[in-house]
Amino acid sequence: MRLLTAVDQLFLLLESRKQPMHVGGLFLFELPEGVDKDFVYQLVQQMQSSTVAPTFPFNQVLDKLRWIEDEDFDIDHHFRHVALPKPARVRELLVYISKEHGRLLDRAKPLWECHVIEGIEPQAEGAPERFGLYFKIHHSLVDGIAAMRLVKTSLSQSPDEMMSLPIWSLITRHSSKKTEKLLPSPKPWLSTIKHQMTTLLPVVRELKTSFRQRNDADYVGTLDAPSSILNQSISASRRIATQSYSFERFDAIGKHLNVSFNDVVLAVCSGAIRRYLISLNELPKKPLIAFVPISLRTDESATGNQISFLLANLGTHLEDPLRRLDIIHRSINNGKRRFGRMDQAQIINYSGIAYAWEGLNLLTGLFPKKQAFNLIISNVPGTTKPLYWNGAKLQSLYPASIVFNGQALNITLASYLDKVEFGIIACSKVLPHVQDMLAHIEAELITLEEICAEQRSGIRE
Repeated sequence: MRLLTAVDQLFLLLESRKQPMHVGGLFLFELPEGVDKDFVYQLVQQMQSSTVAPTFPFNQVLDKLRWIEDEDFDIDHHFRHVALPKPARVRELLVYISKEHGRLLDRAKPLWECHVIEGIEPQAEGAPERFGLYFKIHHSLVDGIAAMRLVKTSLSQSPDEMMSLPIWSLITRHSSKKTEKLLPSPKPWLSTIKHQMTTLLPVVRELKTSFRQRNDADYVGTLDAPSSILNQSISASRRIATQSYSFERFDAIGKHLNVSFNDVVLAVCSGAIRRYLISLNELPKKPLIAFVPISLRTDESATGNQISFLLANLGTHLEDPLRRLDIIHRSINNGKRRFGRMDQAQIINYSGIAYAWEGLNLLTGLFPKKQAFNLIISNVPGTTKPLYWNGAKLQSLYPASIVFNGQALNITLASYLDKVEFGIIACSKVLPHVQDMLAHIEAELITLEEICAEQRSGIRE
């Protein structure tokens, strides 16, 4: 039995029919060379026929304010085998994923689903055939870092390892010592309460400091986000757009301009959003504000939520990409310095107070025309090592996150091998043609690369 944390409960409280609170991912695998044509069917049969019980968190079912082990696990409720008409383009695949991502999980069962998808066209002519895995799990069970660790734990780093267990039981492959790290025991309530009491004074000091800094150029407050087309009531309809970009391109820009990789990501997203909103004639005069999740995880665990958020000024009102990047860099660093003065519990409590009105707004809709931020942009570190499933190489992984009522766009990216994998999700009834964002991201990358090249040649100061 595990008790829900305050963050876990918030994700459950926010959930509604048009606002599912699960996160997920689309994983594309290449068939190994020389395998039987029934390779995927054999994988499916292996999972459907297994009698091995699911492991944590896949065996947990909600019981009021706690998680308990499900005693009536039903594989048919959680697992789907789908064959798209061959050869299905990525477009048809994403239509299927978008529909599934907009559907609620059943709270009477463990909160996850697994879909194995056949019939996906090769990436290029002559390339190996592909199949997909779409997995979704409730955000109350995992945050982004935990979800990525579950992925790395469930798959193999060896193309030769054959795994006979279903992916929701694969944690049993690891030693008990490794499993303990992935599933740490909760701290005693008494010690937790005592530690929470010690956070009061530091949190109050930081809140006072934030109040004094509210007029500073680098400070971003919860009342600074403008109204925009991104911040309307949403429906249950979703549109997911995905694309891979070279990690080296982002990294090279950051190194040349002496900013972080994440700063470049935010700057590229800022420019892409600016282009997209200009095309709709919907660009606000004030800069958009992004809610940027940061991990507070200091252990190797792969469950639960240990996150907080920084507010980033995206500078979308500015045409010059370098000025936008500078504003982003300074606003993010301001938040990092603030959090750097606090420990994990203090950051969580500070955030709970500082963002309290927005949480109330999301729950109640009291301020439909006012939000603390305009969208969420999340960067989840992945792995530089290739992953395999019974010899099938994981080619790409695209994250699929959540949107809120009044928050119709979410940009989440994950790094894998030498790529940055973007998963953009939007309410399709609010934001048309969100797939155009992918071309805008490419255009912003090219613009920043050209600026760096001009600076190296001395053309631009």
